[in-house]
Amino acid sequence: MKTRIISGACMVPLLGLVYLGGYWLSAFCFLLGILGVREFLNGFRNMGFKPSEPIAFVSIFVLYAINLFWPMNFTYIMAWLAASVIACQLYLFHVEEHKAEDTLITMMGIVYVIFFSFHIVLVDQTGPYSILIWTVILAAAGTDIFAYFIGSALGKHKLCPHLSPKKSIEGAIGGVIGSVALCALFAYLFAPYLMLHFVLIGLIGSPFAQCGDLAASAYKRKMGIKDYSNLIPGHGGIMDRIDSMLFMAPFVFYYIQLVLVR
Repeated sequence: MKTRIISGACMVPLLGLVYLGGYWLSAFCFLLGILGVREFLNGFRNMGFKPSEPIAFVSIFVLYAINLFWPMNFTYIMAWLAASVIACQLYLFHVEEHKAEDTLITMMGIVYVIFFSFHIVLVDQTGPYSILIWTVILAAAGTDIFAYFIGSALGKHKLCPHLSPKKSIEGAIGGVIGSVALCALFAYLFAPYLMLHFVLIGLIGSPFAQCGDLAASAYKRKMGIKDYSNLIPGHGGIMDRIDSMLFMAPFVFYYIQLVLVR
């Protein structure tokens, strides 16, 4: 626990990159994508599969290059997505060396890790609503912290025992409360004009964060591992830290587009 707390404290200054936004945040998300997709593919590689790391790396480089020169250009982003899927299909042309699963795993790594995490950058580029990027972090953190403590104190009914035996329904409800509380507090202090949206995102987004955490647990179950890596002492790997945000970031971005942008 002490190692976990120290490591967590060391990561707090990284929030400064979220505050700075722009190129700083894009560079950070690019690094997260590189490390995250590598951990994800390595997990399957340990199972005997052969996903393509080079295709994933080229894919993320092209995506962030597109965003650098043509930010928020969804035509180019969709073209990138189609090209990435095609590249994964071409990987299967070496039928003697690769299985269909290798193609599908590579594709999943690109969409699940690279594309989903890229939505953090997209939220940052929503102009007057970019401050909502904090809901991605606050909802995920509030859910995680409150679910742990309330689940430990009051948890009696298992949530998904086949995926994460320690998680409880009471903890999940506590996670929603924590998410709403942190988002509402932030809005009260820094963005009272968006209070309603902070609360709604905290309320609806918390289940997304929890599903993101459970999805990562499901993958780890299949891979036969406890953590994606030991990069962060006491916390595991990058994927172990951003699993909740991988579902939260798309939710927040499309909430902004569908509810706030007219």
